[in-house]
Amino acid sequence: MTQSRTMIHFPDGTRRFNFRVAGVALRAGHVLVCREDDDDFTMLPGGRVEIGEPSGVALAREIGEELKCAGDIGRLLFTAENFFHLKNEEFHQVALYYALSLPESFPFLTEGPSFISHDEGHELTFSWVPHEPAALAGFNLLPAWLYPRFADLPLASEHVIVDER
Repeated sequence: MTQSRTMIHFPDGTRRFNFRVAGVALRAGHVLVCREDDDDFTMLPGGRVEIGEPSGVALAREIGEELKCAGDIGRLLFTAENFFHLKNEEFHQVALYYALSLPESFPFLTEGPSFISHDEGHELTFSWVPHEPAALAGFNLLPAWLYPRFADLPLASEHVIVDER
């Protein structure tokens, strides 16, 4: 018997709680970002955690679904409590950010998209962006508190609380 998949997120009127995992994939001074077809921002690759699923397993599953490859999930870099507005909703998001190593065979293009896939009815476009604040701002990477963090990742996991409401 297969249990149904239940992502950990729920609405409460115009508010929404979300439990997300994301991977920080770095290569040659660039970080991999993802744009979903109907969004005007990018995010790090990853997605929502399912009930009963450890966060590292969730990230490995999301990487397989989105990037069509196996990633090596490394150490936890950040635990973040993010409060923000998006599409007329107020979000309370708990997000775990892990180091992510991708196979050398995963495309690395610094001009234009490196990889395009489809997931849950959306087109996902993955691009390698220089991990400099100005370049990341140009791609509208969210959350913005990440901009300066890629060049000097913490040696120990950090807990971050960011309120952008």
